[in-house]
Amino acid sequence: MLARYRLPPVDGGDLTATLHWDEPVVARQPRPDDGPVLVLIEYRIAPEQAREFARAMRVLRLVRLRDGAFRWGLFGDTADPGRYLETFVVESWAEHLRQHERMTVGAREVRNRATAFHIGDAPPIVSHFISAYA
Repeated sequence: MLARYRLPPVDGGDLTATLHWDEPVVARQPRPDDGPVLVLIEYRIAPEQAREFARAMRVLRLVRLRDGAFRWGLFGDTADPGRYLETFVVESWAEHLRQHERMTVGAREVRNRATAFHIGDAPPIVSHFISAYA
């Protein structure tokens, strides 16, 4: 069992659950205790907006950690200056699904501020990976 840490509220706003995450796309339904789960979100960002994007993502990091992630990162592609990957790891598939239920209206606003930097016609690409040892 992983240690849980209390994090300060990051949105300061409406704590009503939004239930506003899209359901993960799966080819086979994972078992609830399968994990850990790695979530990757690929963003396309105008290079001149990179600093502001990273600043907004720092706030989103707190949301992800508060909602169950135990590891979080933001990485820029050295071969493509407009490509960024947000990564976070959650203990299990069930815990990740609970993250969907925990998204508050205020946290969604934090996420929307960060994802507003994403350019392109399609939304950021979300991928889910479960440990090969699960």
